[in-house]
Amino acid sequence: MAGKNAPRVVITGVGVISPVGIGKDRFWENLIAGNSGIGYLQSVPNQSLPSKLAAEIRDFNPADYVYQKKFLKVMSRDIQLGVCAASMAMKDAGISTGDVDPDRLGVEFGAGHISFTPEELAEAARDYADPSNREGYTRWGEGSLGKIAPLWLLRQLPNMPACHVAIEHDARGPNNTITSADASPLLALQEAMRWINRGHADAMIVGACSSNIHPVDIARISLIEDLSREEDPSLACRPFDRDRDGTVVGEGSAVFVLEDYHHAVARGADIYCELLSVGAGCDGRGYENGAGGRGLVRAMESALKLANIRPEEIGHINAHGKSTRRDDWVEAKAYHQALGSVAEKIPVTALKSYFGNFEAGSGAVELAGSILALKYGELPRTLSFEHPDPMCRVNVVREPVRLRSRVALSVNRTSLGQSAATLLRTL
Repeated sequence: MAGKNAPRVVITGVGVISPVGIGKDRFWENLIAGNSGIGYLQSVPNQSLPSKLAAEIRDFNPADYVYQKKFLKVMSRDIQLGVCAASMAMKDAGISTGDVDPDRLGVEFGAGHISFTPEELAEAARDYADPSNREGYTRWGEGSLGKIAPLWLLRQLPNMPACHVAIEHDARGPNNTITSADASPLLALQEAMRWINRGHADAMIVGACSSNIHPVDIARISLIEDLSREEDPSLACRPFDRDRDGTVVGEGSAVFVLEDYHHAVARGADIYCELLSVGAGCDGRGYENGAGGRGLVRAMESALKLANIRPEEIGHINAHGKSTRRDDWVEAKAYHQALGSVAEKIPVTALKSYFGNFEAGSGAVELAGSILALKYGELPRTLSFEHPDPMCRVNVVREPVRLRSRVALSVNRTSLGQSAATLLRTL
């Protein structure tokens, strides 16, 4: 990824909007206190849904954070979360207009499928209420098409969070969107690091956003994933626990400001940590590769090699920890293959136990947890971890622990095997 003389890349800003807190301070306070954001689904009717639990964000008003408020009407919930978290990160980094050359300020974002509500197309679909009447179908282009709002599609495009963030902060540099589900935020981090390493940017706004709090999403996800049927929300998402029965849908966003180290020092920025490396891999074809998490193994091995870090130097692992049986088994096996004998000794936290899984956004929010853990020297517990799964031989922390190393490993993996791993270190 980077040569020996490549610029060092540091993180100078963190913005978080999550079910356990809006803003990095509230987010950290609830993590370290062990306060879960998982509860009964309230924002949409849940009677007919296969799972009635979710991690929802309460009391979020995008108008409090968005500068260009006229664009709110073309922002879906996902986009609003990402744009607002980006503004928080830029404010946290202390970057105002003119502090960074706009041509050397870029955006890399992770995003995914963005659902729409049936109400948005209700007027156009009204002509088809009677399936026996074919007239509406044959004259769709002449009449019904015009009843769809002209800017409707802008609310659904996954590249729009990066576009809106660039407009908000006049970022005219590299701009890209990664749509690789759970692995998206770390892959976006990798791309942003490359832009800085190649000397094409001084700073990058990097993050991910997503919201699965939608009846269509919940129904869709339940067909391909194990969603928890627990009646007690506190037991609904418990990664690596013997009695786990699935994950929980959620929503959120986290955004980070990456900078060239010398650029950050020159402007007097406070630095959270250094981004040492990002590795990536994919399982590829065959049962053995998928069951062994070969993509995740390659991602971790690549990250360690690029950073010149030995496994025993890792102070904690921020796990993907999806809380499904197969995913947790595969992940735990990958740790043993990539890290060897120390895999059972390194403290592991699984933050989805606080806010469930929401693909791209959840990986970013988890990374924020590791960055703040390095800042405060303390690792949050994994909630509701009571009975270790003998097939997941990892050192899951049950209570907050003091960190004994300045190095953190954070990983994410999709159900199809796309994987990424990053190493961070405090200066």
